[in-house]
Amino acid sequence: MTTDHLIDAVALDRLLGSGAPVRLLDVRWTLPVPDGRPAYRAGHLPGAVYVDLDTELAAPPSHAGRHPLPAIEDLQAAARRWGLRTGDTVVVYDDNAGQSAARAWWLLRWAGVADVRLLDGGLAAWRAAGLAVSQDDPAPLPGDVTLSAGHLPTLDADGAAQAALLLDARAAERYRGESEPIDPRAGHIPGAVSAPTAANVTADGTFRPAAELAARFSALGARPGSPAGVYCGSGVTAAHQALALTVAGFDPVLYPGSWSAWSADPTRPVVLGPHPTAEEALR
Repeated sequence: MTTDHLIDAVALDRLLGSGAPVRLLDVRWTLPVPDGRPAYRAGHLPGAVYVDLDTELAAPPSHAGRHPLPAIEDLQAAARRWGLRTGDTVVVYDDNAGQSAARAWWLLRWAGVADVRLLDGGLAAWRAAGLAVSQDDPAPLPGDVTLSAGHLPTLDADGAAQAALLLDARAAERYRGESEPIDPRAGHIPGAVSAPTAANVTADGTFRPAAELAARFSALGARPGSPAGVYCGSGVTAAHQALALTVAGFDPVLYPGSWSAWSADPTRPVVLGPHPTAEEALR
């Protein structure tokens, strides 16, 4: 499948073979194993450059959350290190159903890169198509891309609190407050609706068809032309939710600070329980 935002392995191989200017970014990262370099070195798409989510796709942790948006000049410097040039098609991927690569998809679009796509199914789909991987460590020539902030909308905490629809992309047990492995308080933002990102993809890690995603988000309250706020733990998997909403034809608005910023602010109320307005326990 190829859309404006997703590309499958066969289509990507064909695009690479066409000689079009394509930059591949390997964005492997998980909360338990944030350093994806060992996995990258063991095998990656030929020509792909490793991107460090913690240091290149985020500013240092602060009151703004665990993964604040990077300063635009820092992101531009990183993008030029990756070899990005004006007019390039950028394809991002990971080995975790797009959960980390979507951060690069969203962030580069926010910074004004026009053509950014996510490899649907990631490295597993590439391998399943019988395509080769590499253990080389490419050193691309410095790029010349110019970035600027704000090409996609965002929410701050006040905006999240006032959003007509706010989707919580975390696992349901974190939303309910039964588990909180990393952030200061358990629970969710008042009024938020639970919408775990795991439901955006099929068992093989590829995104569900647009019609299925549209039905899912419609049932959760999304409406065409009406912004849908999205957040997660620190603004990483919320980008995956934003991608799914975009594929489905909705207009997502990311809260970059997400739960890590909200829960660290003692003035912000926290809700426990399975429903947006039921079983509230403010603390």
